[in-house]
Amino acid sequence: MYYGDREAAETDDAIGVTPQIHLTYFGWEDPWATDMTLTDDLARGQISLVNWEPFEVNFADIVDGTFDGMLTQRARQAAELTQPVFLDFAAEMNEEEGWGGHDPELYVAAYRHIHDIFDANDANQIVWVWAPNNVDSQNAPAALEYYPGDDYVDWTGIDGYNWGTSDPNFEWQSFESVFRAMYDDLHGLGKPIIIGEMASAEEGGSKPQWIEHVVPTLEQEFSDIRAVVWFDVDKERDWRIRSSLAAEAAFADVAADPLFRAAQP
Repeated sequence: MYYGDREAAETDDAIGVTPQIHLTYFGWEDPWATDMTLTDDLARGQISLVNWEPFEVNFADIVDGTFDGMLTQRARQAAELTQPVFLDFAAEMNEEEGWGGHDPELYVAAYRHIHDIFDANDANQIVWVWAPNNVDSQNAPAALEYYPGDDYVDWTGIDGYNWGTSDPNFEWQSFESVFRAMYDDLHGLGKPIIIGEMASAEEGGSKPQWIEHVVPTLEQEFSDIRAVVWFDVDKERDWRIRSSLAAEAAFADVAADPLFRAAQP
């Protein structure tokens, strides 16, 4: 869950369960490993999913060592963690974020450089996530060109949304259709998959039905997907769980399903 709508306890009460994973966002130089958010997650029995966003960072500077002092400090802080933390660095690199200027070679070099610094400092609790967007930007390299390699990635991931029909350029997509193409690409890598962000709009179809289809689709079509994270906020669209009473009720039913009681990194 990304708690962008209500306080965590209020959301958990509404859906009847505390989600096992808490998604949060940090800037490039934020000391995320020592942030109270991770401490609070631990106290609540949650696994932290840190989305590390290098806005306005020249990836060439990462590769050439300009940030090595800061990265070494972050790695040493991460080495003190007492439970696994998912670290999703520069997600959606194949889409509009364009980390590294849509240069796969530079992106891979930066990702590996950061990973190597953490590895050298025994940051063993870090679960390395590599999560492209569910679709590639037009005229940009395909997602798999940005893959850092099996030795550098523990879990692959996908971020994707059903945008509904609130824009004339969009059409209603099922949960399966949002993720099918990228899932098929990632399946060949043989890694567990996390949906790092997902949600549905209301316009154009039944959001409650969309939510209800999550469990059977995971069970029947997406066996590699081991975790899903809902982006609970009214942002580009009303992605909130409580965008309608029916949507919230459907989400509570899905959240209670035994399928979601076993995921561990």
